[in-house]
Amino acid sequence: MTEARKQVCIIGGGFGGLYTALRLDELSWENIGKPQITLIDKNDRFLFSPLLYELLSGEMQAWEIAPNYSELLKDTEVQFSQTSVKSLDIGQKQLKLDDDTELHCDRLVIATGGNTPLDFVPGAATYAIPFRTLEDAYLLAERLKSLEQSSTNYIRIAIVGGGYSGVELACKLADRLGERGRIRIVERGDNILRNSPEFNRETAKKALEARKVWLDLETEIQRIEADNLTLVYKNQIDTIPVDLVLWTVGTKVSPFIQQLPLPHDNYGYLKTNSYLQVEGESHLYALGDVATSQDATGQQIPKTAQAAIQQADYCAWNIWASLTGRPLLPFRYQPLGEMMTLGVDNATLSGLGLKLEGIPAHLIRRLIYLYRLPTRKHQLNVGLNWLAQPLLQFLQQEEGVQI
Repeated sequence: MTEARKQVCIIGGGFGGLYTALRLDELSWENIGKPQITLIDKNDRFLFSPLLYELLSGEMQAWEIAPNYSELLKDTEVQFSQTSVKSLDIGQKQLKLDDDTELHCDRLVIATGGNTPLDFVPGAATYAIPFRTLEDAYLLAERLKSLEQSSTNYIRIAIVGGGYSGVELACKLADRLGERGRIRIVERGDNILRNSPEFNRETAKKALEARKVWLDLETEIQRIEADNLTLVYKNQIDTIPVDLVLWTVGTKVSPFIQQLPLPHDNYGYLKTNSYLQVEGESHLYALGDVATSQDATGQQIPKTAQAAIQQADYCAWNIWASLTGRPLLPFRYQPLGEMMTLGVDNATLSGLGLKLEGIPAHLIRRLIYLYRLPTRKHQLNVGLNWLAQPLLQFLQQEEGVQI
């Protein structure tokens, strides 16, 4: 009797989920036959989030950083289902989707990512805008356009959080708004980019200073209202006017993940072993923002795109190995350095013996991210567009050619 085709289900189409699906599709399944690979996500587009800032500055277009899953998976055997998961029966290895479709999963990957919590401060959920999704970027772009078209002299923006996202946002917005921008970063710690290499931190400080971005360090937010922000600095309370508040701090997993009968840490993240398997469940894998784990060397795995892409390779291999009777590989995280965009055509890069800033770092960052885009076809389309844009702009400016 012919054995039923194996089923691999992947919940979440971010870096961890999509790249696991693509890698599984590429592996050789000659001996047992390729399993049915199903990728499940409520959105219709993948988001290459490190380039989301370029959408605000007009340096890139939505199709470049947020391609459709249907287009990315066109030349693969991965099946995409645009929906959400209603329930998960771990013992029966069964998924129920929002349309009541049921899927049996011989192997299941949970890579649903995280959300930005807005419940820490009164008024944040109502008035603050997070910056994590394509919808967040669209909402911010609409608000900015409205403010830019208004008669107000200055556009006042407060960015909550002096981490990577807060600093990158501040520089891009400062370049977009120019002299009209009045931008401040509110950070509860005594420094920005506390986990960043010193070179990147100091380069970022210079970029912020050159753009006249104000830093409110050791400052907490007491309350956010429609047109003002109340700050607390060394027990002194100050209320300042703002037009926009952007929230970049914190990550939490969804209530659905927190309620699963699986091992969680104190913050609700799923506990995994060095093989990226959820503790006690050899058929169940978790990676990216949804999981907490250490690699084979005991190194804590950061919740970054770089780490999730590396995890995806190991996750796909271990699923393939477990289905083909081969030994699993413990994950070994390789820090490849850190890059940040610091405004239009400007960046900083530190890692693998390199320390660069300015246009050279900007170009290298672009090339590295081009290489990391999910498929060769998409890389080619985006790369050709990048090469064509300077020529088109030159023709428009110098010859008045209508494109």
